[in-house]
Amino acid sequence: MTTPIPSPSPATTRPVRVAATLIVLRDGASGMEVLMLRRAEKEADQNSGASVFPGGTLDAQDRTLHPLCDGVDDAAASFRLGIPANGLDYYVAAVRECFEEAGLLFARDADGRPVELDDMAPRDLVALRLAVEEGGDALRKLCADRGWRLAADRLAYFSHWLTPLGMPRRFDTRFFVALAPQRQSACPDGRETVEHMWLRPADAIDPSRGLKLMNVQRRILEQLATFETAEACMGYARGAREIPLVMPRIADGPGGRRPVNPGEPAYDELSRIDPEGLGHCRYELASGLAMQLSPRVLRVTALCGDALVNCYFVGGTRNEWALIDAGQDDETHAAALRASAPGPVRWTLATQGSPLRHGERIDLGGCTLRVLQQAGQGPTLACFLLEEEKMLFTGDADASSGFDAGEVEWLAPARGFLRRH
Repeated sequence: MTTPIPSPSPATTRPVRVAATLIVLRDGASGMEVLMLRRAEKEADQNSGASVFPGGTLDAQDRTLHPLCDGVDDAAASFRLGIPANGLDYYVAAVRECFEEAGLLFARDADGRPVELDDMAPRDLVALRLAVEEGGDALRKLCADRGWRLAADRLAYFSHWLTPLGMPRRFDTRFFVALAPQRQSACPDGRETVEHMWLRPADAIDPSRGLKLMNVQRRILEQLATFETAEACMGYARGAREIPLVMPRIADGPGGRRPVNPGEPAYDELSRIDPEGLGHCRYELASGLAMQLSPRVLRVTALCGDALVNCYFVGGTRNEWALIDAGQDDETHAAALRASAPGPVRWTLATQGSPLRHGERIDLGGCTLRVLQQAGQGPTLACFLLEEEKMLFTGDADASSGFDAGEVEWLAPARGFLRRH
């Protein structure tokens, strides 16, 4: 089950909140397992009932715990996260949230031994969790009173996600992984989280399991499923030199509005034609779909045999348009193109069988199409470069490999989505 995406509403967009999440791992009988918590059911919460990793937003008091962190100082934490300062806040928040939501505390006692909570009286443990959950400097006082230090060095930075533009609530979240502490038992707090599960990542994302998963959890679980053991995952995280920022894009399609992740075919196109995340673009092409790629370019997708092909209207200030790759000689298709045309078509161009010569230019009024041919292709194959947008219209995306990135930034192929060169 995938969490539905509400329609974006720029008027209700809120500032981005910074957050930290701790992915707790252990090795089970059938392989590596990850701790998942089921969120409580709440009205007006799109993630109500979702299965998540422990985590939450940073708190102003997290910084006061820097002196009580073991093995990692703020300079090292900030360097690892690629930020100027206060990186240790994320480590502290991840530890704190895991204790609040799952009852697991990554800490050491005064003798440097891992803190064990299973021997603590249940009512005392509940009281400690409640005190920390209420905020303030409760966790600092708890550590100071018992001589405990937070085991920040047990956390390894794993992933960095930013909620898509256009969402009413956005989070800039750093994800960490850590091996489950010994002699501590996970237990949901009963308010924010109501169930805990130790699952193999592959089982968590299996549709038959029926978990409600947000996009980021699903994608991270898919990544975790590639590791056979918890130590292998920790080794990967500790050895990763750079952790890239991942920001999905919102688009519409047959399955409704959903996030589109980097690496999906539509992602580059969405970043160009929907930079504000309004959600009006598509993640799947369909016959008859007309999409404005820019004020100068309109793409019309049609079915040609069993394949979807793209035709492009390109025009400038005179409202005279060039039609590139009109496609098959079919009256239904021709009628669809006529209905989609943004203005009178003066030029009909084709990437195959073009009589135009290399370097020829077509003045569209305020913009120019230039004919480009690769050496050795022969005169019958052509690409058309919209110079002002550095957009290359090509019937064969592979034919674009010989062109300089300085003059070609975007490819408008005969099949598929607009993409970066």
